[in-house]
Amino acid sequence: MDYYNEIKNELINNEINRKVKDYSKNKGDLETYYNVGKMLTEAGSHYGDNIIGMYSIKLVKEVGKKYNTTNLKRMRQFYSLIEKGAPVAHQLTWSHYVELLPLKNVNEVNYYISICETLNLSKRKLRERIKSKEYERLDDNTKNKLIEKKETGVKDFIKNPIIIKNNSNKEIISEKILHKLILEDITSFMKELGNNFSFVDSEYKIKIGDTYNYIDLLLYNIKYNCYVVVELKVTELKKEHIGQVEVYMNYIDKNLKTVYQDKTIGIIIVKKDNKFVMEYCSDKRIISREYEIV
Repeated sequence: MDYYNEIKNELINNEINRKVKDYSKNKGDLETYYNVGKMLTEAGSHYGDNIIGMYSIKLVKEVGKKYNTTNLKRMRQFYSLIEKGAPVAHQLTWSHYVELLPLKNVNEVNYYISICETLNLSKRKLRERIKSKEYERLDDNTKNKLIEKKETGVKDFIKNPIIIKNNSNKEIISEKILHKLILEDITSFMKELGNNFSFVDSEYKIKIGDTYNYIDLLLYNIKYNCYVVVELKVTELKKEHIGQVEVYMNYIDKNLKTVYQDKTIGIIIVKKDNKFVMEYCSDKRIISREYEIV
């Protein structure tokens, strides 16, 4: 095969299509770069890795400056990534895939492709999520569910640790300050818990007997149709924290939840987790997560 001319024609045809068929640019780019990556891989196996450098010199002159060594190597990486099991998602642009190419784990790549499709993430938003190591902060059980395409629940996508932004450079010495930081960027905080969360109230007031209590944060998950009680602690997780959040969850279930809604979930956010305490927690609706201030 005349690999160089095949690659050149593929790229020229794509450039022509990009000018005419604006509606299908993404699809055309991805299919073209996959085909080019495949031919570069085959040419490399025949003539060695230096072939990319040789081809790029000619392509830059004859087709365009963007077909330099770096971008040809990316196309070869892209082909390899698809062959490993990543989908060619036409909702994503080539720029999205460039952000994904450095990732070594194809399951991680598939996770980010999925959330890009679901949430219509821009390249910049995707980069932010990769930088925050979002996939790495998911529970191993959740990762296995995603790989095996099993059903997931509201608790599966709560990151660990949860990243809380400290734009005010406050010293975290109390739950009140931690609470304030979260409220300053409640949208980012809810994304750390997963998708489809909405804010109900802060310090939600409830009356138990003759005593008033205040739930730190009351949220609602639209997809899973349930309230979510969030309690904040600046200490290690203790057994009494579980008792406290359980009381709050039961109160919401009895006084706020309707028969059409699922049972309330409880999240305890702590400075340090205590797996032994959680091991003996009988209520599987309760989950604890550590927080990290950035």
